[in-house]
Amino acid sequence: MARGANQKKKLPILTKLLLSSSDEEHPISVAQMTQELGRWGIPAERKSIYDDMEQLRQLGLDVQVRKGKQGGWFIGQRDFELAELKLLVDAVASSRFLTQRKSGSLIRKLESLASTHQARQLQRQVYVDRRVKTMNEHIFYNVDKLHTAIAANRVVSFCYFEYNMHKQKLYRREGARYRVTPFGLIWDSENYYLAGRDEIRRDLRHYRVDKMDDIVITGIPGANRDGWDPEGYARRHFGMYAGRDCRLTLRCAAPLAGVVLDRFGQDTILVPEGEDAFTVTLDVVVSPPLWGWLFSLEDGVEILSPQWAAQQFRTQLEQLLERYSKEG
Repeated sequence: MARGANQKKKLPILTKLLLSSSDEEHPISVAQMTQELGRWGIPAERKSIYDDMEQLRQLGLDVQVRKGKQGGWFIGQRDFELAELKLLVDAVASSRFLTQRKSGSLIRKLESLASTHQARQLQRQVYVDRRVKTMNEHIFYNVDKLHTAIAANRVVSFCYFEYNMHKQKLYRREGARYRVTPFGLIWDSENYYLAGRDEIRRDLRHYRVDKMDDIVITGIPGANRDGWDPEGYARRHFGMYAGRDCRLTLRCAAPLAGVVLDRFGQDTILVPEGEDAFTVTLDVVVSPPLWGWLFSLEDGVEILSPQWAAQQFRTQLEQLLERYSKEG
């Protein structure tokens, strides 16, 4: 009776062995398979192993065989190729919004999708200049909870904080809870942001997810999201800073065409002015990161309109010049 029960475990054991320990460079011999089955008290003959491999193929497992002295059986095609897993591991390791502990946990799970031999190639360090990991351990679950609220169109409530120079949380609005209809999640400047309608102030705002505490999905139906354009919203906000909406017209040097298209998309209309320049009108939110972007383009860009934006940029530059012109 016990022997028959063990026989039912035969295919699962062989499947686990092949997935965890075999790849094209490390096939598993029949002798190794019979040895592993013996540990479970399952006798197996060479012919029965061949029959088992055929059954696994019929069940959809890509079981391959290599003949010869160093031959054996191995898994060919997997759900993820090794190159794909390396890419995912690099993305997880370098992601700023994941804590070190959560990054390590996810990478170990990704390693389980490869053989133990291939997993060693995934145990690598990804160095990104001045990488800073988030201090909020709950962000991974915050994102999942917000996706649930978005799908159900339910208002969420939460507390929102900043860190002071002592790394202590300082809650905004004196700790009062925010109530927001979540419209969508936006990934920008290596951070997750929730964009949504503030149900207290009745306007559209966004919040860094790693600074949201104690998120609760309420039973209150959310506001109408018709017409919500997450791509357009993210494109208008530089660094996800709040500011004044503006239709900004720029004159740019011709070599900056690629820079503008990279930032605002291939559907952006560039109007040539001869061979050396073009004009472009952009829907943006005027904020410090916008000034920084314009400054990085040096004398290759000029603000044509509106005049208040041009004056504001000029004032910013004059204030900086005054600060750095002071003696000492």
